[in-house]
Amino acid sequence: MSNQSGGDALTELAACRDEIERLDNEIIGLLARRIVLGKRTGALKRAAGLPILDPSREAAVIRRVAETAREAGVPAEPVREIFWQIVGMSRREQEAQ
Repeated sequence: MSNQSGGDALTELAACRDEIERLDNEIIGLLARRIVLGKRTGALKRAAGLPILDPSREAAVIRRVAETAREAGVPAEPVREIFWQIVGMSRREQEAQ
């Protein structure tokens, strides 16, 4: 049984939700920064005569984030899935330029 009263638990729940919302906003900000860098990367690839799609680089990114997730105690497979989406989003932005 919890030592917290219902009111205390609700107050802490509201604080947790506020913190989650703050983190969600930070994540969106980081994704926006990543997109900007992805667009710049695409421009640099074009200037260097390189293809936008770089499967070995994309796979290396996924391996790196999965390892980082494991080290942080975060389930690696969902992180892989999320980052495949992020990498794809970045690639699509590069291709759209």
